[in-house]
Formats: sequence, structure tokens, C-alpha cells
Amino acid sequence: MSEFPDYLDVDYTDGEGETPDDYPTLEDKIEKAIEVTRIGLEQYENPAVMWTGGKDSTLTLYFIKEVAEQFDLETPPAVFIDHYQHFDAIHDFVDHWAEEWDLDVIYARNEDVGNYVDEHGLEPGDDIPVSELSEHNQHHIRNILEYEEDDFPFLLDTYVGNHLLKTVALNDALEEYDIDGVISGVRWDEQEARADETFFSPRHDPDIYPPHDRIQPILQFAERDVWDAFWNYVVPDTVEDFPGEGYVPQGADDLPNGLTQDDIPVSPKYFAGFRSLGSEVSTEKSDEEPAWLQDIENTTERAGRAQDKEDLMERLRDLGYM
Repeated sequence: MSEFPDYLDVDYTDGEGETPDDYPTLEDKIEKAIEVTRIGLEQYENPAVMWTGGKDSTLTLYFIKEVAEQFDLETPPAVFIDHYQHFDAIHDFVDHWAEEWDLDVIYARNEDVGNYVDEHGLEPGDDIPVSELSEHNQHHIRNILEYEEDDFPFLLDTYVGNHLLKTVALNDALEEYDIDGVISGVRWDEQEARADETFFSPRHDPDIYPPHDRIQPILQFAERDVWDAFWNYVVPDTVEDFPGEGYVPQGADDLPNGLTQDDIPVSPKYFAGFRSLGSEVSTEKSDEEPAWLQDIENTTERAGRAQDKEDLMERLRDLGYM
């Protein structure tokens, strides 16, 4: 790879001070997403897209596939962070659509932590002794997080757990695969810690992470916009026999033309009432209705997730979290 980021010509201020209201229509938001995605695929030598199986990253992946096909560009690999506490349905969804869409998926794992968990038969919430982990992980715990306890709980939505299971796993994958541009599906309205993000966001401090940029095509989408994009574009464009006129199903038993949930690139957890997908042990459904039918405008998207991680979001993002 050439000297990073000397070979790039991107505007790191693009999106500064903006909100979703600066893109008043769905078409405005889509146009911007396509523009950012195209720059990302053209400018970066080894980009990759973060894919959680959730709605935001799947929408981002849709734009990548469409732009790559339209402009004859390569579809980059997807990075799936396996933090060992996913719903089984998420793994099934990612595996199914990776095969359906012919995607190259990099499974990023902190295998040192995972192996200890497996060897000792740990369950979420059980303690892991810091001294039993590798020097690499101990360095992150002691020197970067400045965590002083002898052990920590095997839980994703905690300061140490989130950093080791997600951020360290991601940064190790970026280094191993020499990734210079991480295309992610974060949104301005999702969390206060993300409200100041720009469409191209530098992460260049080698003491914290392998130098790279974050490419963020859907910052301008609010939660409602994401679902409008799914039922008007993503699903009709990718599912044969799905109506193209914006058919919005009222549930899993309301899919048209004999289609089932397996035919739709929308996680079944959203059909079941979840609005945000975290770990199996810390995420609850928001309502019995599918996510897109809930009172999105007057309720909190991530209310079903544990708050320990949310309260530490700013510090986690400084260390390389999404």
C-alpha cells in the first residue's frame, strides 16, 4: 500500500455541522449515500464494510453493491465482528445473505478471549482473570483502558468487554488485512456521541489503532428513513417477486407472493419487535410489532440495550469503537 493517507483526496469536513434535516427527502439522502460510497470505493486501496447483520450496515452494504455494479468497481469484503454473544439468528442471517450476495466475509474475533471462554465453559457475566490473557490483551486492559481490577466480566456491554470483544478484534483485523477505509453504517441521530461525525472521518493515530479512515455513507439517515429505504428500494431491488411500489408488510405473515422471512434481507429480529441488535444477553425487544411499525418518532431506538456501554460511548469511540 502507498503511504497512507497521502494517496487520498477526500474532504474530511464534509458533513460538518449538518443533521438529517439538511437532507430533507429520502432521495436527497440516497443521493448523498451514493456519492460518499462511490468516493470510498474509488479512493481507498483496501476498503472494507462493517456488517453486523443489522439494518444500518445492511443498508450500507446495499449502497456498496449498487455503486460497485453501476460504476464497475470492486465490492469490498465485509467485516463481521463475532463477539461471542450474538443471537443465533444474526449468525444465520449473515451466513445466508453472504452466500446469496456472493460476499467475502472476514470474521473478526478476539480469539484469545474466546478460547479462554470455551476452555472454561464460561457464560456471559462470568469473570475472566486478566492474568490469563495474552500480552496483547493485557496491554489493552492495563495500559490503554487503565483498568486495575484482577478480573472483568465476560459481557459485551461493559467498558472492558466491549473494547476487547469488538474494538481489539476490529483493529487486529484492520492490521491483518491492511484495511485503509472502513465503511460503516453509523448515523447522526443514533447516539449523541455520533452526532458530530463527518462522512470521511480520520483515524490516524498509530498508538490507538492501525491508521485508517471511516467512510460513513448513511449519517444523514434517521431511523424512519432507513426503513423507508428498505421497503422502497433495498427489498424490491434485491428480492425477486417483491412488489416495487413500496409494499410495507405488517408482519412476517404479511409477506407477498409466497415470500418468507428467509427471502427478505431484513433480520428476523426486527420482525419480532427488536429495533436495535446488540448482544443476546443485553438486548430486549422494544415492542411486539415489527420495528418499522413502532412509534419511532417518539421512542428511543436503543432503549432495549444495556446502558453501561451507551454511557461510555464517547470513551469507547476514542479507542476505536464504531
